[in-house]
Amino acid sequence: MDIDKLSTKEREALLHALSAKKKQEETARRKNYQKMRTRFISSVEKRLRKYVKDGQAFKSWLRDEAESYYKALKEYGELKRDEQLGFTVNNDTFRIQVKGNRVKRFDERADIAEKRLIDYLSKWIKQRGDGERNPIYKLAMSLLQRNEYGDLDYKSISRLYELEEDFNDTEYTEIMQLFRESNTVEGNVIRFYFEEKDELNKWKRIEPSFNQI
Repeated sequence: MDIDKLSTKEREALLHALSAKKKQEETARRKNYQKMRTRFISSVEKRLRKYVKDGQAFKSWLRDEAESYYKALKEYGELKRDEQLGFTVNNDTFRIQVKGNRVKRFDERADIAEKRLIDYLSKWIKQRGDGERNPIYKLAMSLLQRNEYGDLDYKSISRLYELEEDFNDTEYTEIMQLFRESNTVEGNVIRFYFEEKDELNKWKRIEPSFNQI
C-alpha cells in the first residue's frame, strides 16, 4: 500500500484501524497475562497447601513414632534419667537425627528486671566516668536486645549472669536473681534431621524444611 496515494480520509481511517488493532492486541496481551498470573498463583497455592498438609501429617506421625522408639530405647538401655528426647539412628545409607530442646522463656518479672538493669547501668556508667564506650557497659546493653518476636534471648540473659563478678554489686546481683526467677520452661521443641550417603560415601543432609510447619 502506497500511503502517499491515500486521501486524507483514507489515512485517517487507516490510522484509526491501526490504533484499534493495537488496542486489541494490548487487551489480548493483558488478558493472557492476567490468566497466566491467576493460573500461576492458584497452582502454587494448591500445591503449597497440599505440601504443608502432608508435611504436618508426616511430622505428627514422625513425632509419635520417635517418642515410641525413644521410650523403647530407654527401656532397652535401662536409662533412668528423664532426659530430653534425642537420639541418632541409621542403617548403611540413611540416618535420622532427633534433637529435643526445652523452650525457655521469661515471664513478666523479666520486664521489671530489664528496666531495673537499664536504670542501674545508667547510674553505673555515670559513676565510672568513661562514658558509654566502657566495654562491660556496651556488652550488658547489647545482651538486653530483644529478638524479632520482642522476647528476651535466654542465652544473652545467661551471659549477664556471668558479669556479676565484674560489677560486684548487690543491686546487680538482685536484678540477676529476678531474671533467674522469671525464667520458665514452656514445653519441648523437637527437630528432625535426615541424612543420606552420597556417591563419595559421605553423609549429606536431606532438607525437607518442615521443622517450622
